[in-house]
Amino acid sequence: MTAPGKTVNGFRFMPPSLAAWIGSSIPEKPFSGDIPWTPLGKPLAETTFALMTSAGISVKSDPPFDMARERREPTWGDPTFRAIPREAGEADIAVNHLHITTDFIKQDLNVILPLARFRELERDGRIGRLAPTSYSYYGYQPDPTVLLSEAMPQVAERMRAEGVEAVLLTPA
Repeated sequence: MTAPGKTVNGFRFMPPSLAAWIGSSIPEKPFSGDIPWTPLGKPLAETTFALMTSAGISVKSDPPFDMARERREPTWGDPTFRAIPREAGEADIAVNHLHITTDFIKQDLNVILPLARFRELERDGRIGRLAPTSYSYYGYQPDPTVLLSEAMPQVAERMRAEGVEAVLLTPA
């Protein structure tokens, strides 16, 4: 993505050889299919939201994402997810990701998972409510098959059970 005078380098924190190898698998031709879109069927003030991030956040009492295996197998990314309670804050979370700088998240969880901001929106009546659970997964997925076929159906079912009607995804 480029802006006047700016270039975003998604491979900045990777070893150059790994960045070149992964970059070579990205198609030159842009996506040309239909993008699915479902308009929101009711006002935000009546809508239940969940948050989801690809930043590899976990609650400290849960197992962390498996970065050790990725270090051994650089083309593998942990295909699991973690449930994050709506009241979580910086003291409650661990950030496990080899491809992003995690310092800012550890200082202010809201930069990637805006739980406190959504609780404020709920309190102010701007949204209906924030669901009891939000979710995190590990965004580095060279082969997303397991993530999409096993983890995400579980997340979707949990969201349905909590009455989630809209999800804000914050990619890391």
